[in-house]
Amino acid sequence: MQTKKSENKKEKILKTAIKLFAKKGFAGTSIREICKEASTSLSMISYYWGGKKELYQGILDNLFEMQTKLAETFLDLKLNPFEMTHEKQVETLKLIANRTIDFFYSNISNDLILFLVKEQQNKDFVPKSPMFSYLRKLIAGLLNKDENDREVIFKMLFFMAQINSPRVLPAFSLRQLNQEEFTQDDIEIIRKNLNDYIDLIAKGI
Repeated sequence: MQTKKSENKKEKILKTAIKLFAKKGFAGTSIREICKEASTSLSMISYYWGGKKELYQGILDNLFEMQTKLAETFLDLKLNPFEMTHEKQVETLKLIANRTIDFFYSNISNDLILFLVKEQQNKDFVPKSPMFSYLRKLIAGLLNKDENDREVIFKMLFFMAQINSPRVLPAFSLRQLNQEEFTQDDIEIIRKNLNDYIDLIAKGI
């Protein structure tokens, strides 16, 4: 069982690795550099992950684990969206939207966003979050289409873009707002825009 001290050390290593991988990429970042910046030893990284490749994957696994734990607090992933009423599908989609916004704007650092943007250039990168899978199935159920239908996939992408794009594209958001961070008022506007989009999907628009 991990102590609080060891958990804090592991978290510090993860944060340092995210920052360096985001800035320099996988190839440009060395384990020794991560150790130096995190004030830790090579043996600690070996103990928790094994090596650089495993540490890199550990960042992704940690994120998906956080998303899974989040989903389990408010979703029953065993419920089949195709068996829900139209009203329940819309209600569940809005619940996912609101909880995901809260998670994204309070738990995801700017370094992690940059890390994920770079990681998507990797052809082998596939999000493994059960919440994403459920979201896709939910939208398919709402549209009464197959999960692999192109409209379902694009609707899901537009859904996520409503949440992600302000932070992924700071030149078109924060710099236009002339501020360093998003305020609670900004987040509420993002929330309203996404809920309005869900209403359009529900109406078949």
